[in-house]
Amino acid sequence: MSSPLIDDPATRAAVEAAFDEYERALTSNDVAALDALFWDSPCTVRYGATENLYGYESIRAFRAARPGKGLMRTVIERMVTTFGTDHAVTSIAFTRVGEARIGRQSQTWVRFNGHWRVVAAHVSWMEPT
Repeated sequence: MSSPLIDDPATRAAVEAAFDEYERALTSNDVAALDALFWDSPCTVRYGATENLYGYESIRAFRAARPGKGLMRTVIERMVTTFGTDHAVTSIAFTRVGEARIGRQSQTWVRFNGHWRVVAAHVSWMEPT
């Protein structure tokens, strides 16, 4: 078995662009854009800071009901790794004004029909060290 191509420049640039689009949509509470960036499947998973969401419909419903305030954040660490031309993992650490804890987010992205979609996501908080 051969190893997949890691961090192909064109693939990485495409994932970076999709992730930047996600970050803009998240911090501006563009729910339609966020919905479009997640894989529309019952297999999609999002573990949030306070919720476990299984399936695209539960993720979509959560976003529709979530307050649109206090979403701005500053990314302090960012890692993007691509595997082949259709799979990637993104990880960030972030801060929010008024929040002492460090936020963490990881996402697994897959390219379907030329479009990058989040298939799994996890958000959590860590006490400051």
